[in-house]
Amino acid sequence: MFLFMRFFNKKRNAQSSAANRPKELNIDSRPLHREITQNIEEIKRLFPASPDLAVYRFFAGPQEIPAVLVYLDGLTDKNSINNNVLRPLMNQAPEGNDRIPVPTISGVRHVTVWGDVEQAVLSGESVLFIEGDQVARVYDTQGWPQRAIEDPQLESSLKGAHQGFVETGMQNIALIRRYVPNRELRIAEHSVGRRGKSKIWIMYLQDVAHPEVLQELQDRIRQLDIDAIVNTGELAELIEDNSFSPFPQFILTERPDTAVSQLLQGRYVVVVDRSPSVIVAPAAFISFFQSVDDYNSRWLIGSFLRLLRFVAFTIAVFLPAVYIAFISFNHEVIPLELFLSIAESRERVPLPPLLEALLMEIMLEMIREAGIRLPAPIGQSIGMVGGIIVGQAAVQAHIVSNIMVIVVASTAIASFTIPNYDMGTAIRLLRFPMMLIASLFGIIGIVVGLMMLIAHLVSLESLGTPYGSPLAPFRWADMKDTFVRLPLWSMFKRPKSARPVQFIRKEPDDPKGGAP
Repeated sequence: MFLFMRFFNKKRNAQSSAANRPKELNIDSRPLHREITQNIEEIKRLFPASPDLAVYRFFAGPQEIPAVLVYLDGLTDKNSINNNVLRPLMNQAPEGNDRIPVPTISGVRHVTVWGDVEQAVLSGESVLFIEGDQVARVYDTQGWPQRAIEDPQLESSLKGAHQGFVETGMQNIALIRRYVPNRELRIAEHSVGRRGKSKIWIMYLQDVAHPEVLQELQDRIRQLDIDAIVNTGELAELIEDNSFSPFPQFILTERPDTAVSQLLQGRYVVVVDRSPSVIVAPAAFISFFQSVDDYNSRWLIGSFLRLLRFVAFTIAVFLPAVYIAFISFNHEVIPLELFLSIAESRERVPLPPLLEALLMEIMLEMIREAGIRLPAPIGQSIGMVGGIIVGQAAVQAHIVSNIMVIVVASTAIASFTIPNYDMGTAIRLLRFPMMLIASLFGIIGIVVGLMMLIAHLVSLESLGTPYGSPLAPFRWADMKDTFVRLPLWSMFKRPKSARPVQFIRKEPDDPKGGAP
């Protein structure tokens, strides 16, 4: 009864807060004024305490019609305003029946209400008011600070492209278009946010991607009611199927070639403005172990590296738990000579294996986090020197054993081999409950934990698509690019895990490519 009342009160409070929330912010449907002075006063009321607001008054055309151009100083391109807007308006003659000259700039539109004017100014566009006109002209003069296209930081590649996404959405779209100059590449635009409008673009191949997945993705984005979307991680968490799962359900990548590779398989790429990464959906568990270098190397080398990552996944999750289980419960499975070596190493260690492992793992995570937050040259030194000093000092102080240092170092190296950062973080998190259950139940606990992990992966979905595909449900045709990568000439069908409507991506041929 208490739980029911608590749930009812929580639901009622949520409904009450939703009812008290303003329906629309920064939306004004009032029409513009005909007099410039009234428009200027209204602009200053809309943007109080804004020293970067520029209100430039001048006379347009030979008839010297009073006009005013309004824009935000830091979000516009000054050269474009001076050369393509102000200079033609002040020096050229109007054409036809126009009252004012036509600026030499593309992307001109007309607005009639103050809400559109406010949004245009905040978006970096410039707005022109003409005396006697109740219509304002909006010019595309956006020019906010941007950084150059650089090598991706989190997803380094030996043979792949050295171009990464930036914080400008249109540039990211252009990077993808360079790889797929095809008319079937479609873009659906959305806007999310009540206080800060965030533009979101969904890119897909019209003749390949499944329309039901697109509809589901668009519905989830349209239902968002939030102040603003700052980055892709926030959007991914808001639209994912299971927020309580440690596994990422969307691929976040900062590499255009990775995004295009997934796009050609029939998946969707979500570009968020002001974010240097994109979302790939739907995702499968196997996709997080695939790297661009797998396809730039020979298939034997790529298959070896792929298998190595899955072995590293097993080591990173289960090695500390197996060590604790063997030491605490299952001594008989350890060879005698190794058992004597472990016993000698742990002779003066007062801590039980679980606390010993937790101490070293937490210390390792702290060193890793410190190395990330510090500047790059210092962070690398802290990570290497700090790990060596702390490990050696802990062994000499008889707080931990030499074997435990080897186990923790092995798990750290194994977790570094995962090419996706989000999946690597999830693996680092999973080892802690595995160590706990191993300390309580031994090998049986590890087996139960493995079964629970498999059951969770099988039940998980990404936009309604099975997360465990092509293993669950099992699809033999898609096994060519899972644990190993077969030659490219043999993979002439798109994976069914992406739910494409058009499966053939190349005609089947022989190893010579069908050449005579």
